[in-house]
Amino acid sequence: MKEGLEMPKKGKYVIDGFPDGVYDNPAFQQDEKPASNGIIKKKKDKKKKAKSTESMVGFFELFRYADCLDILLMIVGMVCALAAGTGLPIMIIVFGEMTDAFVQSGVTKNENGSNISVVEGECNQKFMGNIDIEAEMTRYSYYYVGIGCAVFVLSLFQIWTFLLSAARQTHRIRQLFFKAVLHQDMAWFDSTQIGTLNTRLTEDINTIHEGLGDKIAIFTQYFATFLAGIIIGFVNGWKLTLVILSVSPLLGVSAAVWSKLLASFTTKELAAYAKAGAVAEEILTAIRTVVAFNGQEKALKQYNANLKDAKRVGIKKSITTDVSMGLSQFLIMGAYALAFWYGTKLTVDEEETYTIGKVLIVFFSVLVGTFSLGQAAPNLESISNARGAAYEVYRVINKARPIDSSSHAGHKPDKLTGHIEFMNIHFSYPSRPDIQILKGLNLKVPAGKTIALVGSSGCGKSTTIQLLQRFYDPLVGQVTVDGHDVRSLNVKWLRENIGVVSQEPILFGTTIRENIRYGREDVTEEEIIQATKEANAFDFISKLPDGLDTMVGERGAQLSGGQKQRIAIARALVRNPKILLLDEATSALDTQSECIVQNALDKARAGRTTIVIAHRLSTIRTADVIAGFHNGVVVEQGSHDDLMNKKGVYYSLVMLQSYDKTEEKEDSDYEEADEEDEEIFDYDDKNEDYEENAANFQNTDGLDTVNGSDLHRRSKRISRRSTKRKSKSKTTVNNAKEVSEDNLPKFSLSKILALNKPEMCYIILGVIAAAICGGIYPTFAVIFGKVIGAFSIQDPHEKSQRTILLSLMFLVLGVISLIVYVIMGFAFGISGENLTMRLRSLSFKALLRQEIGFFDDHANAVGVLLTRLATDASQVKGATGSRIGLMTMTVCTLLAAIIIAFVHGWQLTLLILACIPFLIGANFIRMKSMVGHASKDQKALEEAGRISTEAVENIRTVVSLTREEAFYNKYNESLSGPYKDSLAKAPLYGFTYALSQSINYFVNAAVFRFGAWLIAHCYTQFENVFIVFSAIIFAAMNVGQSTSLAPDFGKARVSAQRIMKLLERKPAIDSYSEDGDKPNTFEGNLEFQDIKFVYPTRPKVQVLQGLSVKVSKGQTLALVGSSGCGKSTSVQLLERFYDPVEGTVFADGKNTKNLNLKWLRSQMGIVSQEPMLFDCSIEENIQYGVLDREVDHDEVVEAAKAANIHTFIENLPDKYNTRVGDKGAQLSGGQKQRIAIARALIRKPKVLLLDEATSALDTESEKVVQKALDDARQGRTCVVIAHRLTTVQNADIIAVIHNGRVIEQGTHPQLLAKQGAYYALVNSQVTH
Repeated sequence: MKEGLEMPKKGKYVIDGFPDGVYDNPAFQQDEKPASNGIIKKKKDKKKKAKSTESMVGFFELFRYADCLDILLMIVGMVCALAAGTGLPIMIIVFGEMTDAFVQSGVTKNENGSNISVVEGECNQKFMGNIDIEAEMTRYSYYYVGIGCAVFVLSLFQIWTFLLSAARQTHRIRQLFFKAVLHQDMAWFDSTQIGTLNTRLTEDINTIHEGLGDKIAIFTQYFATFLAGIIIGFVNGWKLTLVILSVSPLLGVSAAVWSKLLASFTTKELAAYAKAGAVAEEILTAIRTVVAFNGQEKALKQYNANLKDAKRVGIKKSITTDVSMGLSQFLIMGAYALAFWYGTKLTVDEEETYTIGKVLIVFFSVLVGTFSLGQAAPNLESISNARGAAYEVYRVINKARPIDSSSHAGHKPDKLTGHIEFMNIHFSYPSRPDIQILKGLNLKVPAGKTIALVGSSGCGKSTTIQLLQRFYDPLVGQVTVDGHDVRSLNVKWLRENIGVVSQEPILFGTTIRENIRYGREDVTEEEIIQATKEANAFDFISKLPDGLDTMVGERGAQLSGGQKQRIAIARALVRNPKILLLDEATSALDTQSECIVQNALDKARAGRTTIVIAHRLSTIRTADVIAGFHNGVVVEQGSHDDLMNKKGVYYSLVMLQSYDKTEEKEDSDYEEADEEDEEIFDYDDKNEDYEENAANFQNTDGLDTVNGSDLHRRSKRISRRSTKRKSKSKTTVNNAKEVSEDNLPKFSLSKILALNKPEMCYIILGVIAAAICGGIYPTFAVIFGKVIGAFSIQDPHEKSQRTILLSLMFLVLGVISLIVYVIMGFAFGISGENLTMRLRSLSFKALLRQEIGFFDDHANAVGVLLTRLATDASQVKGATGSRIGLMTMTVCTLLAAIIIAFVHGWQLTLLILACIPFLIGANFIRMKSMVGHASKDQKALEEAGRISTEAVENIRTVVSLTREEAFYNKYNESLSGPYKDSLAKAPLYGFTYALSQSINYFVNAAVFRFGAWLIAHCYTQFENVFIVFSAIIFAAMNVGQSTSLAPDFGKARVSAQRIMKLLERKPAIDSYSEDGDKPNTFEGNLEFQDIKFVYPTRPKVQVLQGLSVKVSKGQTLALVGSSGCGKSTSVQLLERFYDPVEGTVFADGKNTKNLNLKWLRSQMGIVSQEPMLFDCSIEENIQYGVLDREVDHDEVVEAAKAANIHTFIENLPDKYNTRVGDKGAQLSGGQKQRIAIARALIRKPKVLLLDEATSALDTESEKVVQKALDDARQGRTCVVIAHRLTTVQNADIIAVIHNGRVIEQGTHPQLLAKQGAYYALVNSQVTH
């Protein structure tokens, strides 16, 4: 964009071949777009600063992936660019000589004194003075046309060749990079953020593309112009050249100072908004918590406080930008004044060397030269950005890979029996070398047997499996398969013989059939069906409408956990592996799915060497050998009965679990992922499919004994979870765009201006300043023409007086433009930044009042909403003050120019006006094509991005399936489209660029040829020809520049429409409304009556189908049932996150719809499955429970004691002031849960809602939290949802929900006696 803005400069001056100086000043360019331009620059600068400390590749190393053809293309391009760059300086020589000819014609007339008396049309003298003006002009016109043609051809080739070679090189780099990434070892992935890899693949390689492409050619061209200009200047008059050059450093220094200042402001502005953005992100991610605790006011206050800083910096930035523009205008005008004054002096003192033509040649060639240097700079910057980006990318491509799955080295035995042995293995993860995981592990697994590894979290069970797959190599010791050290075997062969089913099965976003085929490329249809049968998946697949061709969605999101697991098992079986590794394969399932999957696994184990890791010990009783791990070594092994008699590690684990007859155990016990948490669209015809959502599996290990490996696991999961969320939000952003554009309200400028009303006087002031500013250039043109005219005065004394006067006028213009710009910066800065702040604040307020259903909609994913807050509001200011100022300026410039032109010579004016559309068109095309390159390709590259993201995020799965090649090929296919496109587009870009470069030459030829004819026929005088020409051309350039900013207005319009839509949206459940009763007392009797409900985003799936249940004050109601039956939904209806479609929810006999919303929510305390904490201190998190009054420390302590966490907090170094980190990341699951309980209790709620509050905890943490909950339930109405039935045995009422209605209710003993649904649930949990 930056270049986009600056490019036209050249055009400008090209055109007139003269007063370009004016134009070329970089600062001027920004004129129109202070805001964005600034920003962009700044960002770049920031990058540059950061990069300069980092390393870059050498300039020539950037081309290390070019082949001979690329190098040839680039050489041709360079030569063309050098030649094209000399076009402009040569034209200036022609122009100067031509001016001399014109002046000669004027001189004679002045001598004759005839210019007044001649009657128009009569003096058709062919010779004016001593030259044949028409013949002379014809000759010059041909020169112009010739230069124009040459420039056209050269520009076309310079751009075409460079774009071709850049496209070819980037294509090659993308392939090499993706291939290199796929074959890195796991240690590298542990230490590299997945997010950054995707950035590398897209943005960094695009940056390299920018740097390899036409930027180099354009830089060369400008540089050639610079050299040629300076040389011509010195040849034609070294004194004047030196005088003009003396002003250049000033211009350069001022530009540098401003860009530094702007850069620092931008960084500050971004940082200031980033704080507000972080607040918004935290609030929107935890929107349910915020709403449940009535935290909207507090959130808004926090957000607004952070916006004020951003506003202050923004105003400063706007003023700085405009002052810098004003100042550079002033300096340029000063340069003109100096040059003409000194030039006149020279024409008098050294007549034989200096004529007016020479003065002009020197003046313009030096100015054009210095300015083209300024224009070359941004191109240089993109080259250095490319060098910075290439550093990391090339480093990855060239990195030595210790474990390389693509290498053909290594032994491939003919057959594999599957005897595995681990000998004295010591290991620590490369990313955390100080924490030893395995400390001398010895373990034998005989062929065909099943061995189970058990032990507490972090004792090295999963690590063992990763070593066997050779994701890592042990530091000491060796892993052997059939007696071969795995390091001596071919990596790919080894992995092909191992089938893996892990805890969170990863499916790829394609059909079920393709997912299974990833197990083995050449699998037949029969084998696929056979494998699905063995995996117990055949039945559910055949019920799906599309059978095996059902798309599973991104990461298998359309399927429930049990279904994903079974497909993953089928995928492992299809390989017919000799070795099967099952890592916690059933932990994420509910009881019923677990039985099915467990049976599938038992079938699969037959005749294979199998290693099983499980937390639920019931799943491994049947193993041939059970090995108990402790602290990275095997401490005992034997069968189930042997180990029970030994009473060692295994025994204690079994006892912990069977405590209370529950055999349900830790690590991400399956939980009912609230359907709401992350909407997942399912097949409507299957009830069990609703939700299952791996993002919630939280690994919360031992309470206060969190050891290193747990942290590692947790952090890995968390990062996985966040990348998953990110990738989700990415896709949603695009869909959202498509969705929202259609139904936006009409754009009305008046509405937006109404929001800007308080700053109206500033806007008016700015507009007046803009009007004056518009008059500056036309005035300038008149003075310029007069200066040239003055040279034809014969009397030296009068001549120097005239020029001194005119030079001073240039200076005055400079002062005026400085003042005007300062006023504009000040006025529009204040009005624009205030508007931005006001819009952000209003939008955020509007977001917080929307009902929860609004956030479920994919079009309103958190990522999308945050982008809206950040960009939409700041884009709208482009539609108000500064936009009106720009329009005023344009209109004034045009009007003034046209009036001046018609006054000084209407015939020529008409001809020039006829050419104007071409000029504007050419510049417009040029700006457009500049901006166009990257964005068009961007669209096409998105598909490639999706493939690479999927592969990289699930790299362990890809690697263990040895499917790197498949992904590499898929990636290449998706690249070939954009690649062919970019090759085809290269000549097109070259053509548009060449056109815009050369058209100015042709226009000049026509104008001066006609001007000569007019002079010859006495229709006008030569100084008028110059005035007309410069007035119109200037105005056109100015306008051309302004219109090129039109797209911004388009963006601003859409942004304004979006904001208006949000501000005018009426939420179905308005959190801010003050309507409704606020009873004085509330007992806590709750009742659901015939509730029918569907989620607004999935209207086809009926979740509740006539639910009726009631609970009286002080009682505990437990809701149980399989997942997706509507348990969590009922809790959300109590909180009024949603309203039922039919039926009513009663609180103390009153319909909840008639109660005041805030009052209703303040009566309830909620503790959900994944508690959301805010990034502040523990004390503040607990205080969040009560926001309508100040809470003192004692109350916080009391709540913490009740929640059983006081002692833990007291042991922390900062006690209650400990920060919990983003979303509570510094604490373990059990600790977060207890803080959430304290937060719920501090409200002293009448009703306590516990949604699966302990499901994510391991056994020890669970006991502690459970005790806290049992204490908390005393004397309150309580609604509990649980999967582990042990936690609800002592409830007053247990309601079993099935398919959205209650099928039986009563106490634990009553329901067991019935031997119905509840009995079946309990049994399935105890026995299996």
